[in-house]
Amino acid sequence: MKGSCFCEKVSFEIATEITEIYQCHCSECRKTTGAASNAGFIISQDQLQWLSGEDNIKTFKKESGFRVCFCATCGSTVPNKTSVKDNMMWVPAGLLISNPSLKVTNHIYVGSKADWDEIGGTGHQHQTLPADINCLLS
Repeated sequence: MKGSCFCEKVSFEIATEITEIYQCHCSECRKTTGAASNAGFIISQDQLQWLSGEDNIKTFKKESGFRVCFCATCGSTVPNKTSVKDNMMWVPAGLLISNPSLKVTNHIYVGSKADWDEIGGTGHQHQTLPADINCLLS
């Protein structure tokens, strides 16, 4: 499964089939995307291979530790190491070229979702980060 940023300078390949993703509804993800939530998944670092543009990735980190990595050319958010577990990568689901089998199985930080955000579907809703984060790992 392959993915890339908007301008396609940063591209990568995932060595495992992904079917489950989560949506984060926290205020930081809203500001990062400009949308109600941020869809993504977490995989082992060895399951992601950069194909191009790794040197074109820039990072912004807040004092809180929240970090966003993005393509320096087009600004697309790109995969980055997660603070949840060592050797794990967070991957924005919207960067995948194609995967019709993706399904949102979890919604996190729904306790801080925007007032106008209406969560649909059958995914489990968690007020914060679930105590058992294994439900977010692919």
